[in-house]
Amino acid sequence: MSKLGQIGAKLHRGEVSYDFVGHRKFWFSLSAVLVIISLAGLFARGLALGIEFKGGVEYEAKVKVTDSTVQDFSDAVKATNAKDLGDPVVTTINNEKVRVQTKPLAQNDIGVVRAAIAKEAGIPADQVTSQQIGASWGKQIADKAILALAVFLGLVFFVIWVYFREPKASLAAIIALVHDVTITVGLYALIGFDVTPATVIGVLTILGYSLYDTVVVFDKVRENTRGITGSNRYTYSDATNLAVNQTVVRSINTTVTALLPVGAILVVGTWVLGTGPLKDLSLALFVGIAVGAYSSIFIAPSLLAVFKEREPGMQALRKRVTAKKAQTAAAAAAPVAVPAGAGATRSAVRDTPRKADRATGAAPTPSSRPMKAAAAGRPQPTRKPRSKRGK
Repeated sequence: MSKLGQIGAKLHRGEVSYDFVGHRKFWFSLSAVLVIISLAGLFARGLALGIEFKGGVEYEAKVKVTDSTVQDFSDAVKATNAKDLGDPVVTTINNEKVRVQTKPLAQNDIGVVRAAIAKEAGIPADQVTSQQIGASWGKQIADKAILALAVFLGLVFFVIWVYFREPKASLAAIIALVHDVTITVGLYALIGFDVTPATVIGVLTILGYSLYDTVVVFDKVRENTRGITGSNRYTYSDATNLAVNQTVVRSINTTVTALLPVGAILVVGTWVLGTGPLKDLSLALFVGIAVGAYSSIFIAPSLLAVFKEREPGMQALRKRVTAKKAQTAAAAAAPVAVPAGAGATRSAVRDTPRKADRATGAAPTPSSRPMKAAAAGRPQPTRKPRSKRGK
């Protein structure tokens, strides 16, 4: 068995453990810092919405990509002085295409910009493709994405409530999901990656992944806490912490297995292809899977334990468990009671024959313990001489 497998087995049996729930204040504080940084980036910088959301014109042309391609095409488009042009976004695709995105333009300006791109690429103007995307279409996409997110969260709350028959589990899972979305979206704002429909798909996907991991942990919590109020061995927090330890290795294995291919797609989409749906989708998946695994281990179970510990039954259970632990500790620390003078009397009786022997010069007495008397009327066996044995 591998070392990780041995650790997983010990964690499942409770031989070793980490107090995830006991250190919840640290993990809550860390999450609060991450959420604050994400919100600060979101409100300070804002999201770099893709052309699908804010509208505009997109051009593509075949060209041999060099180190100066992006700068050359950007300067060529700016030189047209088209109205409301703004700063064009120039990216390369697979070292054989260039993509230029601008704000919405008038029809005449669209032709002027196309001609400038064709001249810079050294190709006829009719080989430069252009696509105009209206802002109203992008707004519809954004509204549908928000609606899909709201419906998803509502269904999650209802399904978990029905499955676990516990609204507190639903609340803990929803808070963890909002935590994951906030950090993922905030990272997009800080890095400056474009938010495209592929990004929305990635965010919805990671919500499902994070929810799956959380449900696995909650299912183990339910198993460990079944009938817990009828005993005084564990508190609800203790049983929850045991459940997290029993599932943490599985969560790590699942997360690493998912991150490896997604990381490969992210590398290819960012540094090889340069742009496109692969980059937008893979970044959301990579960040979301990592943050979702973190929240499923450190945030959601601890929130559930905090909510449940406020119930009167769980508070009474905690008092019983605490009293039992105190009683056990007191019994283990108490010294063994020995009657006064008993030790000295036994020592004196044991040493008296030896002192008498030294005083008289006689040989030491073999033992002060009396020999067991032979049973009355019962013949005792005698040892025969060696010469008479077997005869």
